[in-house]
Order: sequence, then structure tokens, then C-alpha cells
Amino acid sequence: MKLTTRLLIADDWTDYALLDSGAGRKLERFGEQTVSRPDPQAFWTPSAPPDAWRADAVFDEKTSEDERGAWRLMRAGAPDVWMMRWNELTFQARRTPFRHLGVFQEHSVHWRFAQDQIRAAGRPVKILNLFGYTGMMSLACASAGAEVVHLDASPKSNGYGKENQALSGLDDRPIRWIADDAMKFVAREIRRGNTYDGIVLDPPKFGRGPKNETWRFEESLPALLDGVRALLSPDPLFVIATAYAVRLSYLALAQTLADRLDGLDGAMETGEMAIPQQGSDRLLPTALYARWWRDQA
Repeated sequence: MKLTTRLLIADDWTDYALLDSGAGRKLERFGEQTVSRPDPQAFWTPSAPPDAWRADAVFDEKTSEDERGAWRLMRAGAPDVWMMRWNELTFQARRTPFRHLGVFQEHSVHWRFAQDQIRAAGRPVKILNLFGYTGMMSLACASAGAEVVHLDASPKSNGYGKENQALSGLDDRPIRWIADDAMKFVAREIRRGNTYDGIVLDPPKFGRGPKNETWRFEESLPALLDGVRALLSPDPLFVIATAYAVRLSYLALAQTLADRLDGLDGAMETGEMAIPQQGSDRLLPTALYARWWRDQA
């Protein structure tokens, strides 16, 4: 299987923009709000000093191992939850205790890719979205006509995903929202004989399942990918895997996935994901990815 490398740039947004970055921080516009957050990869010098950035809210990093970071409101009355859009999808942005905003905007490159693959298939398609967070990939696939099984260990994240489904006018689309441990769920699906035409996985570096199951990326990923291979249908469309904050090359991720998909015809692509900075040639790296797809030409 031929492996190609590519930089994926999330440049298809109107409701999001990276306004500035550097000195370990980033200034971003999420719909109606502008926020300043830490980013350890932004080593460079920002266009303006972070102290001079105008933000509605600032996330301050923790100052000791026993503390969490916290949001500091800079604009009185800035709502905790507000609406955003990506193409035909409507969803809620929100400030969370872990500095996230309810969406990983760089993943739009994969949402669009999955939609294109589903629409080109011209047949019923079933998708499994593992570690699905608040459901943007699930909504993108459902809006393209797929049946989706969305899995995340957090019932709260799944609840936000259901709200986003309603906001996007997709209540009539078949999405199952499941709170479970990914490894246990995959094992059960294999025993049941269920298969999927597309599988997406966006695992964290470390996480816990709803019954305190432990996920460690480097230890758990190979076994999970074995399960992913076993769950693929006889005529699969794609597999998408991403990785954050791990000591791993994108080549290692891609070659590990390629091992599991040996024997399948198609293309394999890997590289980094990045966000463009408004008014600049600068790109902010966000994650590693590897994806395989079957040529439908």
C-alpha cells in the first residue's frame, strides 16, 4: 500500500479564526467570542504581546500540580454557551474546565473528507465514531446520509452531541449515542458480528472509561487497531485516526494502521493537521493523522 504525506489545513471556516499565536498562547475567535488559551507548540513570537490581546475570556494555566487551570472573564456578560456553524451544521460552543470550547475545529478536514466518501459510495453506509466527543464527525457523516454509531466515555459529551444534532435539524437521522469504554465496546461488536464501512478514532493520550477503565495511547492503540480491522465491512470506505500530545511520529501512526489494513486495496495518507493564522502565512500545528480510503473512481 503506497503511503503519501500531506499537511491538512483547516481553512474552511467562517465562524472560527486563529487571530494570533506565539509565546505559548493562541488568540482565537469562536463565533461571537474571542478567547486566549495556552498552546505549548506556539514557540514563536506573536504579532502582538499576549498581554495586549483583546479577548472575552482568558484561560490561565494551573500554577501547581494540585490545581486546574481556569477561565477568567474579560467581558462582563459573555455567555458560557453560544451558537456556531460549520457549513450546514449548527452546534454549541462552550468554555470547559479543560480549556476546550466544545469543538476541535482542525477536524473539519476530516469531516469534509468523510462526507465526500459517504456521498460517493452511492449505497447505505454505516460509520463508527470512537472517542467522538460532542459529535461533529457524527453529525457530518449523518448529514451525508450515513447511519452512525457514536461512542464516547462521557455521558455529558454525548448529551451535548444530541443537542447539536437537534440544533442542526438532524433529529430524523440515525445516530446512536453510546457512553462506553472504546476497547470493551469494540470487543462486544466483534462478538456480535457487527461491521462498519467507515471507522473514525480520535483517542486522547490518557483517558478513563465510564467504569474507570484506563486508556494509555501507546499501550492501548495497537489492540484497538486490531479491533478496528475486525470491524470493517467486506467493502469498507475509510479509516481515520488522529493523535494529540503523544511522543509519536505520524509515520509510526500510519505504518501501525497500515499493518492492520494489509490486504485492502486503497490509499494511505499521513501527516500533520494545522490551523492557518488570519492575515499571515503562519500555521499552528494541532495533531497527527493517518487515513486510509478505498478508491471509488
